[in-house]
Amino acid sequence: MDAADISADLEHVLRTADQIDARVAELAALIDADYAGRRPVLVGVLNGAMIVMSDLCRAMHCHVEVDWMAVSSYGSGTRSSGVVRILKDLTVDVAGRDVLIVEDIIDTGLTLSYLVHNIATRGAASVRVATMFRKPEALNAPVEADYVGFDLPDEFVVGYGLDYAGRYRNLRDLATLAPHVYR
Repeated sequence: MDAADISADLEHVLRTADQIDARVAELAALIDADYAGRRPVLVGVLNGAMIVMSDLCRAMHCHVEVDWMAVSSYGSGTRSSGVVRILKDLTVDVAGRDVLIVEDIIDTGLTLSYLVHNIATRGAASVRVATMFRKPEALNAPVEADYVGFDLPDEFVVGYGLDYAGRYRNLRDLATLAPHVYR
C-alpha cells in the first residue's frame, strides 16, 4: 500500500519507502560488521517488527537465526497501557548466544526495557537492540538502542509495520495518522 492509496487517512509522510529501504541497507551493513564471524539470534517483536525483520535479515550477509516474541503494551489506542505481557515466547534457547532484538519502534521504552532484561536473564551472551524508529522525547524507561533507523517526533505514526487498530501495517511509507481516524 502506498500513501497515495490512503491519503485521506494521513497527515503527512515522515519517511518514504525509498528512504526506509536505504536505511535498512545501512543498518544491515553495520550489524554484519559487528557480528562478523558470529551467528546472532535475531528476535523480532511481533507484530510490528515483521516488516523490518524481514527486510533487515534479507539485507544482511552473515548467517543468522530468527525467532519471534509477541509482547504487548498497547491496546487499540495510541498510547502505551503501561502493562507488558508476553503473548508468544521464544522457541530458541538463547543461553550463551548473541541476541539482537529487532523492534519496529521505541516509543516509551517500557516494552523494550522489559525484553532486554528478560532475555539477559535467560543467559544470553549479549543482548543488543535494533529499531527502525525511535521517539527520543517519549522515552520513559532507561533503554539504549545499538542500531537506530530514524529518530521521530512524538507523534502517532503508522506504516512500515506500525498499525492503528490493526490497520496500516502494510503502508510502505511511514506517516502520521490524521486525528479524525482515531478520535
